[in-house]
Amino acid sequence: MKVIVTGATGAIGGPLLTQLRAAGHEVTAVIRNPRNRDRVTRAGASPIVADVLNREELLRAVSGMTADAIMHQATALRSARRRLRPDDPTGRLRTEGTAHLIDVANAVGARRFVAQSLITGYGYRDHGQRLLTEEDRFGVTVGSIADLVTTTTLAAEQQVFTAPDIDGIALRYGMFYGPKAFSDLFADLMRKHFPVMPRHGGGHTGFIHIDDAAAAAVAALESGKPDTAYNIVDDAPATWGEFCTAVSHAQNTPQPIGFPTWLLRLTVPYLGCLMIDTNLRVSNAKAARELGWRPRYSSIEEGLAA
Repeated sequence: MKVIVTGATGAIGGPLLTQLRAAGHEVTAVIRNPRNRDRVTRAGASPIVADVLNREELLRAVSGMTADAIMHQATALRSARRRLRPDDPTGRLRTEGTAHLIDVANAVGARRFVAQSLITGYGYRDHGQRLLTEEDRFGVTVGSIADLVTTTTLAAEQQVFTAPDIDGIALRYGMFYGPKAFSDLFADLMRKHFPVMPRHGGGHTGFIHIDDAAAAAVAALESGKPDTAYNIVDDAPATWGEFCTAVSHAQNTPQPIGFPTWLLRLTVPYLGCLMIDTNLRVSNAKAARELGWRPRYSSIEEGLAA
């Protein structure tokens, strides 16, 4: 297929471009910074320069092109603020950016749209011990600042599922780890002896290595059912304490330091909601069944060790 990809220079972007090309797809990467041209070219993609949040610029960049699919993986986590706000750039990429890319799909004749979603769209609360599936309610708000993530994630899914003449697929990723992802960020914090987790270890959540996330995206492009969401997590939900300890062992950093929960809530409210309030075990069975996808790394310990 001819595929237009956003987020090609993010954490998932490198392995995604490599795996798309290995599967025989022709890839065009939308990049905002012209200095990244060589980087995506070396990965086998053709770069076009445009800002996903600028509709007119984006449509000009794809003028005259044809494509079979859009793959929206863009985030702005590196420019995220400590406190979430309604104008959060990653939130805008999910809402405005998705709308703009649906217009791009119509302009280039693409009928398949694979969107990045998140398991935190199930809601930042304690979901108990059972594994959540795609049949569980999605987009549940709880009255916290983290609701901004939930609502923008739900909005992105709804747009691709309801767009006329578009086969929309949403990939509900767990927390990314691997090069340039959460694990590198936490390793840097631990090297600075910065407290990075609640003292009690925090709640469980689903994690996914970026190589496995990229493989799932390729599988969804090729085999995903229209208007369908898939949970993309590894086999072993883990607490944030277990995650930080695994990162520390893999990257030879000082052991993680625990925050008092009240201080974590005060200084970084969003992370407080994620690490303290959220207990989120998620099943990947549907992706295995319908996409033929299984994570290469079944747990964070296995993935980081590799």
